[in-house]
Amino acid sequence: MFKAIWLFFYFYFGPNGVEIVIKDKNIEAFLTLLRAGLWEDVNLNLNDNINLLETFGTSDQGRANGKVDWEKVYQLATEQSVLGLVLAGVERYKKLNLDLNLDDNIDEKGGDSQLGLRSTLRLELPSQMLLLQWIGEVQILEQQNREMNRFIEGLIQGLRNADIYTLLVKGQGIAQCYERPLWRASGDVDLYLSETNYKRAQEFLTPKAQSVDAELHGEQHIAMHIDQWVVELHGAMPTRLISRIDKGLEKVQNNLFCGGEVRSWHNGGTVVFLPSPDNDVLLVFTHILKHFYRGGIGLRQICDWCRLLWKYKDSLNYGLLEKRIREMGLMSEWKAFGALAVEFLGMPVEAMPMFNDNLNHDLNINDKLRRKAELILEFVMETGNFGHNRDSSYYEKRPYVIRKAISLRQHTLDGIHHFKVFPLDSLRIWCRMLRSGIKAAFERR
Repeated sequence: MFKAIWLFFYFYFGPNGVEIVIKDKNIEAFLTLLRAGLWEDVNLNLNDNINLLETFGTSDQGRANGKVDWEKVYQLATEQSVLGLVLAGVERYKKLNLDLNLDDNIDEKGGDSQLGLRSTLRLELPSQMLLLQWIGEVQILEQQNREMNRFIEGLIQGLRNADIYTLLVKGQGIAQCYERPLWRASGDVDLYLSETNYKRAQEFLTPKAQSVDAELHGEQHIAMHIDQWVVELHGAMPTRLISRIDKGLEKVQNNLFCGGEVRSWHNGGTVVFLPSPDNDVLLVFTHILKHFYRGGIGLRQICDWCRLLWKYKDSLNYGLLEKRIREMGLMSEWKAFGALAVEFLGMPVEAMPMFNDNLNHDLNINDKLRRKAELILEFVMETGNFGHNRDSSYYEKRPYVIRKAISLRQHTLDGIHHFKVFPLDSLRIWCRMLRSGIKAAFERR
C-alpha cells in the first residue's frame, strides 16, 4: 500500500526535469568564497583561481555573464550559516594580487579605501557598506562564541562538581577543527550522557533553567533554556530513519561510555571531553543524514564533517570507519556527500575516505556521482540551514489534521527528490515516516 501511495505522489507531483541551481553566478561566487574560507590551511590550486576570475567578471566570459549580486551572496551565506567562512574567503582573495575589479572599494582620490585595499588590486568585492556590515556581523559572532565558550566552561565544571560526567557533541567542539573557531556560527550546547548521567543532569539543570521543553522520551532528549543559551541533553542520538543506522549508533554510544574513547578540548580552565574522532565522524555524518531526510540540512554541518575528517586524516581508523558505514548501509550516502564535499566545497580528495574508486582516469568524479552531489546541493541550497528557508507558520495557524497533511505532502515531495539520489533508502524512510505520522494521528484522537 505504501509503495502505491509513493508512486501516486511521484507521478502527480514529481518534476519532469531538475534545474541545477549551481549554474547561477551568485551561487558560483558564494561557493568559490566558501571554499577559500573553509580551506585557509590548504593551498588553492590554479583551477580555483581560474574559477574565481570567471566568477567575478575578470575574464571575457565573466564580463559577459555580468556582475555578482553581493547582496545575494551575503543572503546565501546567512541562510547556510557560513557568514564567517565566506568572509574569510573574501579576505583570502583580496590578498591575491590579481587584476580584478575593485572600483567600488577605492576612495575618490584613487588611494587606499577604509578597508585597507590598494588600487593595484582589481577585485570586485562587495560595496563598502555591505562589507562593513558583514565584518560587523562576524565580530558579533566572535563575541557570541567567546561568551558561549565561557558558559560551557562553567556548565561542564558545575556538572563535574556534582559528579555528573558528559561529552560535548557538535557545536563548539567541532569548531576547534577550523582555522578560525570563533568564525564558525554557533548553535545550541549539546551534551551527550550515559543513562545514569542523563537523568542526573536533568535533575541538576532543570532548577537553573528559565524554561524546559517537553522531553522526547523515545529519543532520550530534552532541551532547556539557561541564561541566553539552549542546552540539549541527549541520552541517545538515534536518527529514527532506518533501524540498522540506529543499531550502529548504539555501538558508538557503548564505545564512548563503556570503552572511554574520547578526546579533549582545553576550554579556558576546564578540560571538556568530546567523542573520539572515529566516533565523532559517524555522529556528525548521521546527524547530517537525519536532517537531510527529515526537512533540511545546511552547508555548515557538511563543512563541519569536512573539517573533522581533515583535522584527523592522519589518525582515523579507516578500516573501522568503512566497516561501520557498510554495517549501517550508508556507503551510497557517504560517497554522494563525499562527492559534494570534494566537487563543490573543495575538500582535498586524499582526505575523503572510501572515495578514490569513484574517480576516473583523469582523477575526476564520475558523472553519476557528480549528478548525485548536484541534487544534494540543490536541496541544501533550497531549504537552508535546518530547513529555515521553508514556511513553517502552518504549525501555529492550522488545525492538527491539516498540519499533518501539509507535513505529509512536504515529506513526500522531499522523498521524491531524494529518490533520485538514494532510491532504496528514501523509500524505506518515507514509509517509516508515514507509519509514524498515522500512528501519531490515531494516538491523538
